[in-house]
Amino acid sequence: MQNTVQVKPDIIWVGGNDRRVNRFENLFPLTHGMSYNAYVILDEKTVLTDTVDRSISVLFMENVKAALAGRQLDYLVIHHMEPDHCANIEAIVQAYPDIQLIGNRNTYKFLTQFYPAFAFNHFITVKEGEELTIGKRTLRFYMTPNVHWPEVMMSYEVSEGLLFSADAFGSFATIDGNLFSDEIYFPEGIIDEARRYYVNIVGKFGSHVLKALKKFSDLNITTILPLHGPIYRTPEHIGQILAAYQNWASYDFDKKSALILYASMYGNTENAVDILASQLAKKGVREIKVYDISDTDPSYLIAEMWQYSHLVFAAPNYNGDLFYKMDALIREALRLNLKNKKVSFISNATWGGLALKTMQGYFEDDKRFAQVGTPVEIPSAVCEGTVDALAALADELSASLTAD
Repeated sequence: MQNTVQVKPDIIWVGGNDRRVNRFENLFPLTHGMSYNAYVILDEKTVLTDTVDRSISVLFMENVKAALAGRQLDYLVIHHMEPDHCANIEAIVQAYPDIQLIGNRNTYKFLTQFYPAFAFNHFITVKEGEELTIGKRTLRFYMTPNVHWPEVMMSYEVSEGLLFSADAFGSFATIDGNLFSDEIYFPEGIIDEARRYYVNIVGKFGSHVLKALKKFSDLNITTILPLHGPIYRTPEHIGQILAAYQNWASYDFDKKSALILYASMYGNTENAVDILASQLAKKGVREIKVYDISDTDPSYLIAEMWQYSHLVFAAPNYNGDLFYKMDALIREALRLNLKNKKVSFISNATWGGLALKTMQGYFEDDKRFAQVGTPVEIPSAVCEGTVDALAALADELSASLTAD
């Protein structure tokens, strides 16, 4: 049975939720499912913006039919060709054979790759700044490549300042009745999952995000309609999410504090980081956070890395080199373009190894990272000398935080 929500008198949300999916893109854990947004605009001409994931295809098609209320569908605007948004294009074309598809050159290329056996006879290729007038409303198209696929574009509805933003400004989790951000406790109810979504999905492409934000800097945006998560319609929340994206895309930090990420096989490295955290707290450092990386998915840890100004990596040697999960975590963060961080290190060795050297090697680019303090090397278990070294590292971290 259809389940639609009226966004504006002439704009209807026709998306849905998948609460059974437990990993987005088969990578990132979902504790509360995922939403897929699409919108129908009813004017002199009718427009559908994007489709949804195949997991909710039946509901989506019922929603589109209900929103149109007997009218034909004139246009499908394709902002993004990833399968969680393009999975129902063929079904839409079959249901509305006279429909015209709108996208850019790369959109059409990807369309024919995903649907090689299907003939799309009515495809309109648009370029930067071109417009489509559908009656009272006009859609202006902006190319936003690599936010986060090469074909991504956005639509700006000129008369009322509505931004159909593709994957940008999206978040993990479902729409639980409340479609608008001002109906949810914000920012805590949204921002953490929006950050985790951004960092892991879009984070590598910060320079492209900044270019997109610059395009919109002079626009009067009254509503942001993303393809995942809630709709933003208040000036306060629009300002907050735009500022957050500016900050994240600039690889800046939200918290001037220390994030301590550790791996511990038998509790000795964990003991050391707890001592360091206590020493930092005694020196007045607030909002310290400590994570056991072996027990937390990397998507959460990397999202936290984006937040903090100072990162401490603590890990033992394993088979003569860095503990595997720490090695994988650091490499994944660097592939997402982590930078502009102060880093410190703790290593643990019983019979030697390269853990410390490997960690330091990952962060040796002094244009992207600065090392704080002398690395602490644990000889199997924490001893008096280790405690002294941890105290010295706490002094140096505290001084760096104060200086920054």
